[in-house]
Amino acid sequence: MKKALKFVFDLFIILLLTVVTQIGGVVYLLTLFVKPKTAFYRWKRLCAFVFLYLIATFLIVPSLAPLFGREKIKKQDYIASRTFMTDVLNRNYVRPEMNLSLQKIATALNKKHQGVKVIYLDANFPFINNFPLLPHLSHSDGKKVDLSLIYEDENNSITNKKPSVSGYGVYEAPKGGEHDQIKKCLRKGNWQYDFSKYLTFGTINSNLAFSEVGTRDLILEILKQPNTGKIFIEPHLKTRLGLRHQKIRFHGCQAVRHDDHIHFQLQ
Repeated sequence: MKKALKFVFDLFIILLLTVVTQIGGVVYLLTLFVKPKTAFYRWKRLCAFVFLYLIATFLIVPSLAPLFGREKIKKQDYIASRTFMTDVLNRNYVRPEMNLSLQKIATALNKKHQGVKVIYLDANFPFINNFPLLPHLSHSDGKKVDLSLIYEDENNSITNKKPSVSGYGVYEAPKGGEHDQIKKCLRKGNWQYDFSKYLTFGTINSNLAFSEVGTRDLILEILKQPNTGKIFIEPHLKTRLGLRHQKIRFHGCQAVRHDDHIHFQLQ
């Protein structure tokens, strides 16, 4: 019975790590060869897992990902991840052409708003098309990336600060008189539509306000890229920002709401 429970537990951990990081399940499987010869074998196994996982994530995976047509998002002065955990969890991989587009977008945006960065959230895993990057429905081919909205401080100055730790879950909700797609989706029974409010990992910088100018300029730079396929934001933000481009679309009630981030994908 004890062996059966251990097998179930190990299988659960392998599946969980695979879902969250793609490579974590394989690394954990390797650590199972650490035998329980001492009372501290669990700590040894944990240390072995952390060591092997970090080696794989930062040294091995970046070298193998190009074989699958992907590479890490290239950070520069004006491109940054919202949280280091995006990189640690291997959720920061895109196709080379996406990297090039992000660099062009960030450079152009900085010319309009000096010092402002393009902040990326979840992108894709490093390997295998159609491998799901949960909880996302479509981040599985290296062509998608979520970008943070842009905000202003109490002095109406555009800032790189964000209102949530993860970058998700703090919404720029519809104002009175604006189309409320969120309410419609929830009434249809799409309970998951505002689920990302539970994924903030903490709210911060309560003094921030949504920057219509900064966010609109960011979206316009995305639209200038010839390989842009689609942009997903909530309909009320599209209207509020005065955007009418056909590539800006509604993502459907089966997804989650997009008034906390911008979904950008290639053709």
